[in-house]
Amino acid sequence: MKKFLTIILMLLIYKLNAQPVPALEENIPFLVTFSKDAPTSYGDDDYVQTFFFSIPKDYKKPFYIRIFDPDLGGKHDEKNSSAGTFNSKTQFSFYGGNDCISNEDAIAVNPKGNYKSGNLINSYTFGADKTLDDTWFTMGPFNPAEGEYQAQYYGNVFKLIAEGLSGDDGNLYRYYLSSSPSENIPIPGGNAFTFEYTFRLPSNTKDISHIYPFIDDKVVSIKQTNFDWDKGGVIKLFSISTYAKELKISGENEFVESIYYIKTSEKGTSLDLQFHITSNKPLPNNNVVFSITNQYGKTLPFFTVPIGGVPKYKGKIKIKPIN
Repeated sequence: MKKFLTIILMLLIYKLNAQPVPALEENIPFLVTFSKDAPTSYGDDDYVQTFFFSIPKDYKKPFYIRIFDPDLGGKHDEKNSSAGTFNSKTQFSFYGGNDCISNEDAIAVNPKGNYKSGNLINSYTFGADKTLDDTWFTMGPFNPAEGEYQAQYYGNVFKLIAEGLSGDDGNLYRYYLSSSPSENIPIPGGNAFTFEYTFRLPSNTKDISHIYPFIDDKVVSIKQTNFDWDKGGVIKLFSISTYAKELKISGENEFVESIYYIKTSEKGTSLDLQFHITSNKPLPNNNVVFSITNQYGKTLPFFTVPIGGVPKYKGKIKIKPIN
């Protein structure tokens, strides 16, 4: 009981800060979505990225989704080297209502079938727009009651799908779940999560990115899948009982999988998956796709701030003597 209460307390503390997407703890510069004519070797396997936002059941005020740099062009986005100018469009569509997340297609890795389940509330399409470059655009206001209530995700859930339409450029952007239309003000108890992460890696070898899948008591093993890592470094798994387990990594335009068996002590905690860049010449535009499934092939969510906090290894680190 004491361990359970500790986890719940830590969950509440961390969820208070789970507003930026990606979160500060993740050290991920940008989310990435390419338009459908781009080669998958640029680091986006399906040109769609889905994020979910959870609003506490007792929160009754309007809320907003703010998008940083939603247009294509300018300071942050990735232009196809063969194109003279940005020629792409990205659509951001916001869904709520029944079936928003409970539909199995909505949480699948590949955007097939009825992945756009639920009620479409609002949608915007952006191309090149200097007025939106390096600044915030606000969607909303939204009514929390329009979401789909799911206790396992801590509230009323909404879905935001970013989809690359025409063109071949990459849109780099971030989100913020806010109580204000003009400022980034956190919603107490708000959270965000995804089941497949497509993101830009830092270019500095000293920077380490993190993502945090939560392991519930039913998980026996996980299968990690990463795409287009470009063999630019290593991916290490940390937990309360595992220290720096290296995972199999992919090359350019390649999927790679590997299995990790969950220890009893790891159930009810988050894992810390770390992306270390070790290349002598870090790739300036290295994008990667990452997902995890359990032993039944069901996708597991990555919460933007780890449930229960960042796991701290509790064992003894063995240091090999140098001969």
